[in-house]
Amino acid sequence: MDFNLKGKTAIIAASSQGLGRAIAEELLKEGANVIISGRDEEKLKQLYKEIEVLGEGHLAYQKADITKLEDISSLVETAVNRFGRIDILVNNAGGPPAGSFETITDEEWQSAFELNLLSYIRLIRAALPYLKEKGGKIINIASSSIKEPIPGLILSNTFRTGIVGLTKTLAQEFASDQILVNTVAPGRIATDRVKHLDEVNAGKQGISREEMENRVKETIPLKRYGDPEEFAKVVAFLVSDANTYMTGSSFVVDGGMVKSI
Repeated sequence: MDFNLKGKTAIIAASSQGLGRAIAEELLKEGANVIISGRDEEKLKQLYKEIEVLGEGHLAYQKADITKLEDISSLVETAVNRFGRIDILVNNAGGPPAGSFETITDEEWQSAFELNLLSYIRLIRAALPYLKEKGGKIINIASSSIKEPIPGLILSNTFRTGIVGLTKTLAQEFASDQILVNTVAPGRIATDRVKHLDEVNAGKQGISREEMENRVKETIPLKRYGDPEEFAKVVAFLVSDANTYMTGSSFVVDGGMVKSI
C-alpha cells in the first residue's frame, strides 16, 4: 500500500533511540521528510549517518530537550525552515522513573509532568499553525497503562492517561481544521526502557532480568515482546493518507497483553 507520505514533513520528538527512532526509520522508508530530535547531539549525528539513505525522503536533526520551551520552538523552526511545512507531529518522550506513591517526591512529580504531558502540549501548540495550513496528523505516544495501570509506575499511569484526555479533546477541537489526533500505546516492546523496567522488577524479586522477561512473556498471548518496527508500522498507517476517518482514538500495540475491554 502506498501511504502517500512522499513530500510530507514529520517531526518526531525523542527519536534518537527506541520507539522514536523506529518511527523515524519507517516514515523515511515511506518517503516522508523527517526531523529527528533528542538531547544528545552526538547520538543524533550518528543516527543521521545510519538512516539518511533509507528512503526517498530527506532527513534533518535538531538537538532538543522537550522540557524546554525554547528547544521546542527551535525544533519547529528547523522543520519549517528546512522543508517549508509540517504535516505530521509525533509526540514522544522517555518514561518517568519507577516508584510507588510513598516514594515519589514532589520534584519527580513535577519533572514527569513537564516531560510526559506538558511537552506534548507545547509541541502541539508550536506546530499547530503549520498543521492547520493543509490539515495533518498528530500522534501522541503513551503506554499500555492507559488501559491497565502498571504496578510500580504511578507517574506513567497518571500522566499517560492525561495524554488520552488531551487526545480526545483535541480531536474534537481540531476536526474543523482536518487535523486527526490519536494516541498509540506500546505494551512490552523490546526497547532499552523495557529492559530497564525488567531489571528493576527482577531486582525486587531477586531473579535475573532474563527470568523476569520470560515471566512477562507468559502473560502475553503472543508469548514475545514486540519489535519496535512493528509498533512503528502502526504509527505510519495512522499518519498516512490511508487514515482519513480515525481520530480521538487510542490504539494499544501489545500482543494482546492488556485484558481489559
